[in-house]
Amino acid sequence: MRRAGAWCAVILLVAGVGYVGVLLCAELRTAVVPVLLALLGTALLGPLHRRLVNAHVHRSVAAALTCVAVVAVVGGAVYIVVAALIDSGDEIVRSLRTAGRDLARHFGAAGTSLDDIAANARDLLTKFGGTAASGVISGVSVVGESIAMAVLALLLVFFFLRDSDRAAETLRSLSPPGSADMLEAMARRAFQAVEGFMRGTTFIAFIDAVCITIGLLILDVPGAAGLGALVFVGAYIPYLGAFLSGAVAVLVALADRGFVIALWALGVVLAVQVLEGHVLQPMIQSRTVQMHPAMVMVTITAGASVAGILGMLLAVPLTAAAFGVVEELRTRYGSAP
Repeated sequence: MRRAGAWCAVILLVAGVGYVGVLLCAELRTAVVPVLLALLGTALLGPLHRRLVNAHVHRSVAAALTCVAVVAVVGGAVYIVVAALIDSGDEIVRSLRTAGRDLARHFGAAGTSLDDIAANARDLLTKFGGTAASGVISGVSVVGESIAMAVLALLLVFFFLRDSDRAAETLRSLSPPGSADMLEAMARRAFQAVEGFMRGTTFIAFIDAVCITIGLLILDVPGAAGLGALVFVGAYIPYLGAFLSGAVAVLVALADRGFVIALWALGVVLAVQVLEGHVLQPMIQSRTVQMHPAMVMVTITAGASVAGILGMLLAVPLTAAAFGVVEELRTRYGSAP
């Protein structure tokens, strides 16, 4: 009973500290989120920065060039995707309207037509117009806040890359006496886990996006470039992101090309997912922290409940860092008598 009571006290203490930490992060999200995103960006861009430094480029110049390259690549990708969606947007909307008419004709309830649905939609919009307007205003503020956090994250990436050589010294100077070595080892193992996860996920996402884009181009599905970009972004949310982006691609194929082409698109998506799960994941991320799929799904769900889409994006790399810390502790103290 004493042992059970001790374990209960420890669990309650850890849960309480974790809950307070989550509340503080939620209150200070405009400062915490850019720091976390900057750490992920630093883990992803660290190899490029190190290569520039090894090529005798000044650290500040190398960090600036790395950030400029990221802005150029992301901006170019966004431009290509937006241009592709604009070019094929009318065609996709027209296809979705055709699919809606077909569904209404074959599966609609008796006495129901698209005109009735449109009239009901107008009534709903009139009824909830004030709510929609307030939602638009709230959305504008959210967009402004997101832009500010993105700019802050980019600036933090620059500073993290430039001063990465002094991170260990700073951590050791802030550590309590006698624990500097352990804290440094834990921090290195956590960062290595995040770095491996980000590099592996980016490479896998690129392969998935290229394969699915080629398949959709062969099937002549509109907006193949935009759908491929959606697959690339969704790959950073394991399992769920691939499912959602693949479902969007199949729905667009169904709306534009019909049931048979949609089946072919589904086959392409499933083939790419099988390739990812059975070949790419074990081969590319074999040296990083491996987590069971059930653990990944629980982590994503917890992240979504705490911070929505952003929580889903950050949940897995943060859990990978935690697993790295646990592995370091097991290595240090697991074989002790």
